[in-house]
Amino acid sequence: MSVVNEPVPTAPAAADLSVWPVSSTEPHRGETAVGGVPLADIAERFGTPVYVLDESEVRERCRMYRHAFPDAEVLYAAKAFLCRAMIHWVDEEGLGLDVCSAGELELAVTTGFPPARIVLHGNAKSPADVRAALRLGVGRIVIDSPSEIARLAAAVGPGGRQRVMVRVVPGISAGGHEKIRTGTDGQKFGLSLADGGAEQAIARILDQPQLELTGLHCHLGSQITEVAPYAEAVRRLVGLMARLRERHGLVLPELDLGGGHGIAYRPGERALDLTALARTVRTELAAACAAAGLAVPRLIIEPGRAVVGPAGVAVYRVLSVKHTAGRTFAAVDGGMGDNPRPALYGARYAPRLTGRRTTSATAPVTVVGRYCEAGDVLAADVELPADLRAGDLLAVPVSGAYHLSMASGYNMVGRPPVVAVRAGRARLLVRRESLDDVRGRDVGL
Repeated sequence: MSVVNEPVPTAPAAADLSVWPVSSTEPHRGETAVGGVPLADIAERFGTPVYVLDESEVRERCRMYRHAFPDAEVLYAAKAFLCRAMIHWVDEEGLGLDVCSAGELELAVTTGFPPARIVLHGNAKSPADVRAALRLGVGRIVIDSPSEIARLAAAVGPGGRQRVMVRVVPGISAGGHEKIRTGTDGQKFGLSLADGGAEQAIARILDQPQLELTGLHCHLGSQITEVAPYAEAVRRLVGLMARLRERHGLVLPELDLGGGHGIAYRPGERALDLTALARTVRTELAAACAAAGLAVPRLIIEPGRAVVGPAGVAVYRVLSVKHTAGRTFAAVDGGMGDNPRPALYGARYAPRLTGRRTTSATAPVTVVGRYCEAGDVLAADVELPADLRAGDLLAVPVSGAYHLSMASGYNMVGRPPVVAVRAGRARLLVRRESLDDVRGRDVGL
């Protein structure tokens, strides 16, 4: 006869809000408020799952970047999360936009964002993407492959002129997971520095009078918490700039180091030190340019996750609690359909009970989603109250980036809404996707 060892409960710990939005408080024992609004009230008013976005936190993080890089152009990476309100906030705080599709571009411009402050990226830009960029007048298009050069020049047409950059792969491994490391050779993005592909592409661009090359671009990856990879990228890209001047007489005025700035998802995790990053990049850029006899180019950076990630909180309702084979599973009303990061990258979160006071000790609980996949796990073996039950609310901090923007329609479950909070008020930014929305796309029999 086998004996199953049940987890031993431990005494409840004080609330750790270190990775929550700065406005987060615990007005009553067991309750969490963000922006002065209790999460339980938001769940009652808007239903669950629901994404809560702290407007003040987003704005403050935009200002942090402007302060750390006062002479740089800061572009918010729209792929992290985008909606009309987010576009307004970024615009009002003086940031530009980095977009990856005609959809992101059209939403930005029709919301009133100046197209000259938008950069279009993408390793496989469709003809529709390029047409929209040229029609709306984006500031720059980042060329990612040799085949784009002639196609883009043809689309610009005789007498036209489009500013472009070249995405260079500097051969640097950095990032929190192999699937989000984009600075190394042998992956789909950019043109290699090592094999001469970047220089060959640049030579072809210089033969196209419709294209004005303004600078070099690189993106090392995501969830980078060390400063050193960015310093090395500066040295390698300035080295390329020096060779371009020697061979073509070309002096490029811009250098884009991309984003990928790491944030903490759980208490105690490391985040990229923005002040140290800014200081190191400025120092390395000045030294490398001085050694090469180059004027210092204007720096461009593209934070996304670091702006919006810590400002978001996801709220789920527990549907069932199951004890089986010595483990406890809490199933919630969302999951990999609205947050695929744990399934894709093994991302880890720190959910907590909210909306109910409890004196129960804690025990390991695995929070799983409602989707029909064994890999639909939001948080494995996290400490939650041992009396967790159906109907409880679980709040997951650091849910602002790459959650809703990567959400799917799997199992035909509608995507959650987004609610903004600020100064004690909550307002709907993006409505919940309804069953009517799902049915409305199916037009045939």
